[in-house]
Amino acid sequence: MQNGKPLSDSTQAFEQAAARSQEMQYVLRLYVTGMTPRSTEAFASIKAICEEHLNGRYDLEVIDIYQNPELAKEAQIIAAPTLVKELPEPLRKLIGNLSDDERVLRVLDVRPKE
Repeated sequence: MQNGKPLSDSTQAFEQAAARSQEMQYVLRLYVTGMTPRSTEAFASIKAICEEHLNGRYDLEVIDIYQNPELAKEAQIIAAPTLVKELPEPLRKLIGNLSDDERVLRVLDVRPKE
């Protein structure tokens, strides 16, 4: 017994919570500066990470701050590339080099595949 419930109920609740976390949809925005090598590298890195760890559970919008400066201003983007995790909450931002998979996964609150 744990907290007045049989242990099997606690285990079942944990397994259900884990299953729900595997179904969460991620909404990401990547702010870049044109088609520079740094921007294309950031996009390729994020796309690869998403395909490997969030396959089918993410929406990635790429925003060129040269073409849409008002969107960057609204989101308070001060540097590029910047990755913004809108959902699931909490909102998180990652600025700069996006090629470090472990760092990106930490910001996204995603556990790496084993």
